[in-house]
Amino acid sequence: MLKSTVQKILRHLAMPCGKFSRLYTKFCHPSTEEYTEFLRRHGNLYAIGSNCSILPSIVFTEPAYVGIGNNVHFSSCTLIGHDGSIAMLNRAYNVKLDSLGKIDIREKVFIGYGAIILPKVTISSNAIVGADAVVTKDVAEGDIVAAVPARPIGCVEDLVKKLQAQTQRLPWADLINSREGGFDPVIEPQLVQLRVRTSTARHQLQLWRDRRLCDNQLLTNNA
Repeated sequence: MLKSTVQKILRHLAMPCGKFSRLYTKFCHPSTEEYTEFLRRHGNLYAIGSNCSILPSIVFTEPAYVGIGNNVHFSSCTLIGHDGSIAMLNRAYNVKLDSLGKIDIREKVFIGYGAIILPKVTISSNAIVGADAVVTKDVAEGDIVAAVPARPIGCVEDLVKKLQAQTQRLPWADLINSREGGFDPVIEPQLVQLRVRTSTARHQLQLWRDRRLCDNQLLTNNA
């Protein structure tokens, strides 16, 4: 009861006014949709488009320099808008340097877990950044990039065709085709059951094949 009351108070202070943002994210555990709306109101980002998904675990070091287009989805990642070495260099060399840059993320982009986006980078539309990639330069439209530093490893259109073919071969393809959007709470329990059952059956089949292989090798060695 007390926990629920505290969460209601924090939400009431955070969403309309932007107050106690750290306590809000820590104790209210906002969904991606809720947190994205919070950032839209109080995150000080340059721009946030529609149909975006932003986790509370994402780090924006310089949100004022980040622009996000429509239909952009993030896993936990880091967007760095400045060069952290500047303060040290200014003092060490008695100079006055400045190195910040905008991060421009266009439409229909996914950024994977652990990825780091450096300043002065544009990620063009219809692109995917793989997990743990370090993006140091612009990503072209339609590219899939990965590695350190990030480099093109594929094409989004080819990935879509591959995933479409794989999906249609699944035992639960009819359920996928019938659901509205990417998640349907009504049919999700059935999908989970089918996925687990199929995974278990495949595992048992692999164990049986491994045993048969071992038995055949033993017979061959004893012959």
